[in-house]
Amino acid sequence: MGTRQTFISLGQNINSVLYEPLTFSEKSRIAIIIMHSDADYLAFPMGNEMAERGYKVLCANVSDKSAGLDRKIYEVKSAVTRMRDEGGVSKVILMGHSGGGTLMTAYQSIAENGVKIFQGPDKLIPFPDFESDLPPANGLMLLDSNFGIAAMSLFSLDPALKDEESGFIIDGTLDLWNPENGFKPGGSFYSAKFIKRFQKAQGERNNRLIKKALERLELIKSGKGRYADDEPFIVPGAEQGFLNNKLYAQDTRLMSHTKKAWPLLKAGGAVSTEIICSIRKPENNESLTASYKQGALITTVRNYLTSYAVRTTEDYGYDEDSVFGIDWSSSWNCVPGNIRRVAVPLLIMGMTGNWEYLASETIYENAESNDKTMAFVEGAGHLFTPAVHCEKYPGEFGDTQNIVFDYVDKWLSQNNRFV
Repeated sequence: MGTRQTFISLGQNINSVLYEPLTFSEKSRIAIIIMHSDADYLAFPMGNEMAERGYKVLCANVSDKSAGLDRKIYEVKSAVTRMRDEGGVSKVILMGHSGGGTLMTAYQSIAENGVKIFQGPDKLIPFPDFESDLPPANGLMLLDSNFGIAAMSLFSLDPALKDEESGFIIDGTLDLWNPENGFKPGGSFYSAKFIKRFQKAQGERNNRLIKKALERLELIKSGKGRYADDEPFIVPGAEQGFLNNKLYAQDTRLMSHTKKAWPLLKAGGAVSTEIICSIRKPENNESLTASYKQGALITTVRNYLTSYAVRTTEDYGYDEDSVFGIDWSSSWNCVPGNIRRVAVPLLIMGMTGNWEYLASETIYENAESNDKTMAFVEGAGHLFTPAVHCEKYPGEFGDTQNIVFDYVDKWLSQNNRFV
């Protein structure tokens, strides 16, 4: 079909690229908006691929990756408003990939229900009032979204750390990298007792950090903080990047399969309905807790509470098919809590070659939409391309990226859902 790309500034340093098909069709009345909370998505492959299939796609970046989630949510409005004004567009669909799932579900929750839904006493910190309403989208797609920014930070907390001022002082009995606890390069096998102790300590450290941040916020508000508006908040051994301190990255029995049977899309067009199992292999053989650049969460008190914090209960933990003990509604930075107030049609897809894939089932279980669809793609990695390191033979999983985008195309255009 052919496409064209146009760079567009949405104002306030919000840059974007509009991907359009060269030939207009009924599908071109649907505009897809793709944004991530803290990564560059201007060249995200879905932009050109979905334009090739006839849709208009706007890939946009937030203006400041280090800003609080509240500001980033408001910036989605610029993208939605721009596409609603685009000639020929009648429907706008949000797409959240990875950490973009948090951003897009929080935006749509507020757009449909008003900011008051994130201002109740159950929230760690009330969401600030907006100067104007947010225009809601007509649909939402979550493609390999994770559990939420705060949950991924929680999973990345090193509970073995004994001193919040240092990344070096470690309790060896809680160290997942300690061979005596079950660590083994190339694949670990932790005992049920160690897993329970590790997760309990992780949840307890999480709640201590929240308590500390809330106390610092009160001091800031009363004029007794380090600065008038905010102050640095550095958490060693807490950076959520990739595999830091995640038990399930080492012991692949954890978060290894869904609870229920779901459609599994396979190479060659085959589709089965089955318990969905992860195909991923153990990854990351070293601790980054002692590293400032790679292991520490470097943020501020306010941004920690708005972007990285979620309450846990005494039973917090996860096993082979479930995550439990997280108060999803205590913040607006977790997808399972946000999705409860979204009513528009919803597509959820998980990639079995990636370590975030199990979030899809939890999100689906919490979704309130009457029109919700879920499917998994066998062998797809986080960026939808084949997880070649997991193949039993070259080409085992086929063109997984094409499988993903063809399924999205089908969902968008079937049953007159949006066309």
